[in-house]
Amino acid sequence: MFNRTRCLQITAALASISLLAGCGLLSDGGGGDKKRIVVGTTSAPSTLDPAAAWDGSWELYRNVYQTLLAFPTGSTKPQPDAAQSCEFTDTVNESYRCTLRKGLKFSNGEALDAKAVKHSLDRIRTIGSKVGPKDLFGTLDKIETPDALTVVFHLKTPDATFPYVLGSPAASLVAPKDYAADKVREGDRITGSGPYVLDSYKEGGEAVLSRNPNYTGFANRRNDAVTIRYYADSAKMIAALKAKEIDATYRGLSADEVKDLQSPASHGLGVQVVENVGSEIRYLVFNPKDPQVAKLPVRQAIAQVIDRGALVSKVYQGTAEPLYSMVPKGVVGHKTPFFDKYGHANVDEARKILKGAGITQPVELTFWYTTDRYGASTADEFTELKRQLDESGLFKITLRGQPWKTFQEGYKNGEYPVFGRGWFPDFPDPDNFIAPFVGKENAVGTPYEPAQILNELLPKSRREGDRAAGIREFEQAQQIFAEDVRLLPLWQGKLYVAAREDIAGAERALDPQTAMQMWELYRKTSW
Repeated sequence: MFNRTRCLQITAALASISLLAGCGLLSDGGGGDKKRIVVGTTSAPSTLDPAAAWDGSWELYRNVYQTLLAFPTGSTKPQPDAAQSCEFTDTVNESYRCTLRKGLKFSNGEALDAKAVKHSLDRIRTIGSKVGPKDLFGTLDKIETPDALTVVFHLKTPDATFPYVLGSPAASLVAPKDYAADKVREGDRITGSGPYVLDSYKEGGEAVLSRNPNYTGFANRRNDAVTIRYYADSAKMIAALKAKEIDATYRGLSADEVKDLQSPASHGLGVQVVENVGSEIRYLVFNPKDPQVAKLPVRQAIAQVIDRGALVSKVYQGTAEPLYSMVPKGVVGHKTPFFDKYGHANVDEARKILKGAGITQPVELTFWYTTDRYGASTADEFTELKRQLDESGLFKITLRGQPWKTFQEGYKNGEYPVFGRGWFPDFPDPDNFIAPFVGKENAVGTPYEPAQILNELLPKSRREGDRAAGIREFEQAQQIFAEDVRLLPLWQGKLYVAAREDIAGAERALDPQTAMQMWELYRKTSW
């Protein structure tokens, strides 16, 4: 059982993104920063309804919606939030019971009880949005509510990762009166029970948050109000930070901008940069619907040509490092199967691979990327990938960029032969760097069903309550990824929060899902 009074223990599952360890606080210690804190980001929500988002929208959700469990700063194991306690009630990890805190309410006054929890999670599967988080609940069979404060989750198969899913914004709790059971809520309102309430929202503009007076949970709010401003252009965001129009930034900083903010000149303007080792990864997805991409030798040749070192050096200038597995460094079970199989970039070896398959003419492909989700460096990244592949003489690459909403619809509908994606962990466990990418319906919209991973490795690893005990299964899954080359890992990034020098708490503000916990920020002068 999770003990809400126990000091958090840092585990090895994702040690590299742990920030500062400490005991999770379950209620506020009093007043916060009375002056509104303004935070800029390039990652605007795609929707305000959690049933239809499995993307950067979670950054807003973490601050306005509540979940049964959550990941306080420094924790890599889920701890109670809306729940008083949670535990598996059997020895095979198939039945999970949560007891809610008493007296919880949504911002519309509606009771947050067991029926509301069931409604919130059932609607995700009922709506079945292509871009929603339904796949994270693939092992969930049914939910029972024996009384107003008890929720019992019955799983189809053993799944020790299920508590981690409940601790992610995928499991955000919503008010039944305002969120229909069978359709996505439209508009610019949110009815939640999280640390803040949404006072107003302008799509692509800003989200205005204020302290939720009825919140009861783990977050110790150090300010009373936050405004999140959304920028399509990171350069404008940095200019606003330097001009004191915003207090902090996260998401979307290019390498040049990070270097600029770390320079003495920016320090002289009263700007600080907090760096954290992160689990953000970038990768290419190959869609076998395309006749060229369907050929394994074509995918293998691309893996053999791409020079990650040159990519990271030219585009990211030390703010990222080459990645040779979908499971990043710092996560338990990380290996380097793509390096082991393909080694350093080698055009001659790639030519042999293609020639052996009877391919003697340059392979023409279109690479797609999003223009407004991952920051200004994305276009430069794909320009460098095109340069490397074109100069090999083995490929002829065309680049196409789309805004996130259009891009998301396109890849989910299987329209792109090759496209770039970023991945931020849903929860801190190696399973989350394997499972979302396999299955008939997966996070990247291209069915990929490796039988050994789906039928043997993932089920076996999920029977282990000790998550480090599944290392061998995760290592084997990574090797299969390298053999199939349906996904091609490129780099692993660091996390940066830039803030005015009078803003404190930036080093504690990123949770294990790399969502900004706005309540950690406060002004030094107010303490």
